[in-house]
Amino acid sequence: MTLDDIQKGESDMLEFKADLPSEKEKYIKTAVAFANGNGGTIVFGVKNDTWKPIGFPKDEIFQKMDAISSSIFDACSPKIVPAVEVLDINGKLVITATISPGSDKPYFIKKQGLQEGCYVRIGATTRKADPETVKELMLQSSLGGFDVQPASREALSEGRIAKLCNRMYRHAKENIARLDLGERLRKLTVSQLVSWRLLIKESGKYFPTNGYLLLENGDASFSNAYIQCAVFKDTTRSQFVDRKEIRGPIDEQVDAATNYVLNFISMGSRIDGVFRSDAYELPALGIREMIANAVCHRSYVRSGAIQLAVYSDRLEVTSPGRLSDTLSISEIIKGSPFLRNKALGATFIYMHIIESWGSGIPRLFRDAQSYGLKPPEIENRTSSLRVSLYRKPQEFDDAGVVLPDDNTAAPATDKTTAIMALMRSDPEITLKHLSEKLGMKLSTVKYYVKKLSDAQEIRRSGNRQRGRWEVMTGKK
Repeated sequence: MTLDDIQKGESDMLEFKADLPSEKEKYIKTAVAFANGNGGTIVFGVKNDTWKPIGFPKDEIFQKMDAISSSIFDACSPKIVPAVEVLDINGKLVITATISPGSDKPYFIKKQGLQEGCYVRIGATTRKADPETVKELMLQSSLGGFDVQPASREALSEGRIAKLCNRMYRHAKENIARLDLGERLRKLTVSQLVSWRLLIKESGKYFPTNGYLLLENGDASFSNAYIQCAVFKDTTRSQFVDRKEIRGPIDEQVDAATNYVLNFISMGSRIDGVFRSDAYELPALGIREMIANAVCHRSYVRSGAIQLAVYSDRLEVTSPGRLSDTLSISEIIKGSPFLRNKALGATFIYMHIIESWGSGIPRLFRDAQSYGLKPPEIENRTSSLRVSLYRKPQEFDDAGVVLPDDNTAAPATDKTTAIMALMRSDPEITLKHLSEKLGMKLSTVKYYVKKLSDAQEIRRSGNRQRGRWEVMTGKK
């Protein structure tokens, strides 16, 4: 640690103390918070208001180091062993106590007890953990998350399990067809649900986990497992335009919530011959990713539903549960996965609701850029995670129809030219990716591709999965 590091100020992993306070708990609770999070360092001998090193006399250093080590070790449960060192910062001797991320969470101050003595780090402050946070910390130390915990000791019938398997298989097939993936799909079996830890097998019987019940009936089993949707007149919550609660199996909630948003955002329309082409002002797949991530990765330990809000300037999705302290916002933007509910994630990948671990947020940022939108915002709040996708001011034609932006849809007179240009630059491009890049519905892309093919302006060779496009127009 250097003077430059100190002058950057306190953070989620750094705290300053001018001296050893008479009330030891003032720094012990910070040590607990660091152990419950991603670790951190307490620096003694630095003023926390000016970030100025003041240090300690040399003859006091080792006594203070022993006091810090003993106080933290004796006061905490499970035991926390700090790495205590002395540093010379511009001639001032300061003491650092570095706490590693704990592997046996939750940590707490023994004399205060688990519920009163458990602390976490929120930004540059240390706060008492609420009961729901304590439960989440306990789940982090268990063999899995909330979704793989046993839900009931009532054995499930074969028919009931088969009903869920068949429903998820149908949902997966629908998504494969909608996305034009051309993928072969295996049917779901009981053994697959066991391997995902959605079912627990004991003595030849099958018992549900929380994840199983969330997929089977959602809010019927967990009262907080639903989505609150609302549309507001302007940029605040002062005036409702519409509101709705979306309930049922959580995977079906994703589709319903996505459609709700699409009904309340603008769409540009143009006529080319007898065919109408539509382009939403926001990327539909990006909206779906926002909602899917919230449903899949939210904390089901916390009370409260997912909140979906459509404002005049943005779409906002707020899900219960902060981002893990072991992962930063910049890391998830780059694609690092946030795996709170691994079993649910496996089923969402199977059903093609999410593409892969960690792919949703990077894709949202790419889609926003391709639509000419300002970058989305991710806010790690006290007990929730909020993602905002910003809208652009809309222009209207003489008939009052929203004009598609150049970044969201190719002009009606130039759609075929745009399609052929993309095929030239990437002969292996799929219809799905053409749809995404041009901001057109998949059905619109198929329509124009068929027109080009019928006119012998393009030709396709190979099969559906590994084929190539050849543009004939302009070919010598």
